[in-house]
This record gives sequence, C-alpha cells and structure tokens, in this order.
Amino acid sequence: MNRALLRHLTASITVALLVGQAAAPAAARTRGSVPPAPGSVRTVVRDAATGTPVPRACAALVPVDAAALAAVTLGEDQLGRYGGCADEQGVLLAEGVAPGRYRLLVRPYDTTTHGWQWVGRHGGTGERERAQVVQVRAGAVTSAPTIRLDPPGTVVGVVTDAATGAPVPRARVMVVPYVPDPKNDDHGPMTDEDGRYTITGLGPYHWPVQFAAGGLATVWSGGVGARQQARPVRVRAHQTATLNQALPAGTPLTGAVRVDELLTYAQVIAFDAATGDLAGVADVGSGYALRLLPGQRVKLRCDCAYTPPVWHRHAAGFTTATPVHVRRAPVVVDFNLN
Repeated sequence: MNRALLRHLTASITVALLVGQAAAPAAARTRGSVPPAPGSVRTVVRDAATGTPVPRACAALVPVDAAALAAVTLGEDQLGRYGGCADEQGVLLAEGVAPGRYRLLVRPYDTTTHGWQWVGRHGGTGERERAQVVQVRAGAVTSAPTIRLDPPGTVVGVVTDAATGAPVPRARVMVVPYVPDPKNDDHGPMTDEDGRYTITGLGPYHWPVQFAAGGLATVWSGGVGARQQARPVRVRAHQTATLNQALPAGTPLTGAVRVDELLTYAQVIAFDAATGDLAGVADVGSGYALRLLPGQRVKLRCDCAYTPPVWHRHAAGFTTATPVHVRRAPVVVDFNLN
C-alpha cells in the first residue's frame, strides 16, 4: 500500500473530528444522542479483460457530501476517512464506515498493469461525478459494483505562466486535490525546472486535472475554477497523452490573521462553495494571499491556531460558512482568532 493511501486509511484524530463535525447529522451531534452504527462496503476487484481477481488494490470511499469532502487538512488528499484493500482473492471489504453517500476511487498496487479509476456501475471512469454513488446504511453491509480494472496510460505536459509564457517549476499536478505539507510534500507529480510533469498509472478514461502553484490561480484543465467545467484529458491504455496548461494570475484574495500563537504550519484554505473541492491553499504569516479566478465562490477556513479550525465569519463548519464571491477587484477577508 502506498504511503499516501495508508495515511487516509489511518486518519488522525484531528481529521476524525473534522469529518465528524461536517458529516454527522445534526441530530446525531445533539448532546446525549447516540451516533448511528457504522456500516461496511463489500466488492470484488477483477481484471476487466480476463475477470481474474486482482489482489491488493485499494479503494478510498470519497464522500459525496461537500462538507465531509472539505474535512481535509495538512498533507491530505480529498479522499475522506474510509477505505480498504483487496485480499488475495480480490475481495475488498471496507468496515467501520459512517452512514452516508460515497464514491469509490481505486488505486491498484501495480500501476504498470492496471490504472486508477473511479468506480462506475459497469466499469471505470476518470470523472468523479460519473462514478456510482454507494449508499452506506447503519449496521449493514452494502454491495458496491464489481471493480473492473483496465490497463494504465500516461499524461505528460508543460505548465506555464499565462502572462509571460515562462515555465512554472514546482507546480502541483493533481487528479485528486490535496492540501500540501510544506515539510513532507510526497504526494506525487510536480513540475521540474522546465515546467514539465508526468502522471503515470491512470485508467484509460477522461480525467480532469488540477494545477496549483504559488502566486498563480489554481485551475482545472482548460483553465477553469470548477471541476465540472474542466476539459478532461483523454487517457488511452499503454499510450501517452499530452496536457499543457497555462496558469493565470487571477484575483488576489488576501487578509490579516490575528492570533495569539500561530500554528507551526498555518494555512488558509479555499473550498468551492458548492462542491467542497479544494480551490486554493495559502501559507500564513501575519496574513495570507490566495489567487482565485473571477466568478468563483469559495468558503474559507483558517487552520492557524492550536485550536479547532475557524471558518469565515466564525461559522461552525463548511455548511454555515459565509461564501466569498470573487470578482476582478481584489478581495480582503480577515481572520481574528483572538
């Protein structure tokens, strides 16, 4: 199992609290109430061509709910808390899953033989919104569609500054957005000094890709701010596709952060107000600076103090946070944690 997935399957207490606050129904959070019993998800992983069971492929159960999707913190992908890996007979059982709606993202152990996929009803897809939604019920075992793995393909490209045409080094290139850890950023594809990158091990489907770099707007392929509007790249089995992307400057969204004691790795994180997708991450000193595209609506969270995270205008969580509408004029949003 790769280190990134292992981190998700053994989520920290902080993330558990974040997800619990975001995903649990209000009734379940009432003082004295008993949370619903967890459920399980069962499926089988097979080779799409031969039907042979595929062992050790791992699936993450990614929440459909935007608030639960936004329960992500330093160094983590937006994959949620739950998952499991297939045994030697290809049987995959994810246990202890909170009731709710999920999509499955599968990452094979051997990505030279099989590619990643979102699990559809009858096969794989590279687009999260096309994946089958699995409803997990309290105390029940839910059967997910059989996972049929296809051969992998590769994506290469160059990331440039839209204003100058210059290559952008150390840009993050993501099929699953993540919150970067300044100290341990081992999630994978980043551009080199010439702005070039390579993504391997993707299933042969259409994949939206997100690009992020300091001082420039975070965009999905095609230069847009929302996953649903992205221009996916067509990946073919055993072939290499090219996806180049220019990053615009975007609109500055800045603010001051007032706090008695700043967290060692303090960040302000922007989430798409409708979907919960990561839209930008900024490191914090006395303040922060994000770049977003005009037209985006985001919700902001300050992970800045040794206390629970603070949502814009001191909301209890993602659902009640105040959206910020980005236009062409600079936007200022301050956080006062004192």
